[in-house]
Amino acid sequence: MTRGAVGGIAAGVLLLLGCSVGASSGDEPPTLPRASVDAGATLEAVDLLRSGTKFIDETSFRVDTDIGGIVTIRSYADNVKRRAATKMSVSGRVIEIRMIENAIYMKTNVDLPGVGKEWMSLDPARVPSDFALSFAPGKNDPGGSARLIDAIVTARIEGSQVAGMLDVTRMRPGNGINFQPNPGETFPDTVRSQPFRATLDAEGRLVSFVIPEADGLPAASLGYADFGKAVEVVRPQGAVPAPAALYPQLGLGG
Repeated sequence: MTRGAVGGIAAGVLLLLGCSVGASSGDEPPTLPRASVDAGATLEAVDLLRSGTKFIDETSFRVDTDIGGIVTIRSYADNVKRRAATKMSVSGRVIEIRMIENAIYMKTNVDLPGVGKEWMSLDPARVPSDFALSFAPGKNDPGGSARLIDAIVTARIEGSQVAGMLDVTRMRPGNGINFQPNPGETFPDTVRSQPFRATLDAEGRLVSFVIPEADGLPAASLGYADFGKAVEVVRPQGAVPAPAALYPQLGLGG
């Protein structure tokens, strides 16, 4: 990953729960072999993965996101009881978010113009749509697994795993893993066939989704665990209303 990409993380883009990182420039690693998979096998594999994410609406869970070993995100979510907590770290910069029903709280040590370091209470009506904080079905996975599954172009079932290729350019902005080209650059065509491997547990739940480093993009992964474990989220004492200066710096537009 280039230094410029890391610098971009520290800006407003950092505040999207799914932090974006750029493709590196310079020598590219060899691309992995592209397997030939028929449409029927891909459809079957994608359906299996979608079925493996039903737990998101049904029980509590933890999800860990790692992008290039630089961005790490740990989230606990209970969409039934409408509780969630997320802590994201990028090179020593930390953002914490807590959600209780319709209340959203945030604290960060990132130097943002006009924004303090204390706990803040956000106005949901002023949060940009691409900040993606919600308990609504389809928007309530801090790992953003549906965005990855939607970007799959070929896949095959291999026992308890699904392997194949996804098209990075088809990944919508949102929670979890995001890739962006470096400023002034575009993605190479090879990112339209980025390898991935997903694993399901004995209950058929998605427990990992791994994108290895390839074609100039860093490695990235999701890991789901702690199914059904109680999620305790404490309302922070002394939270102040978030200043108006915060909202334009949230999301991919920040």
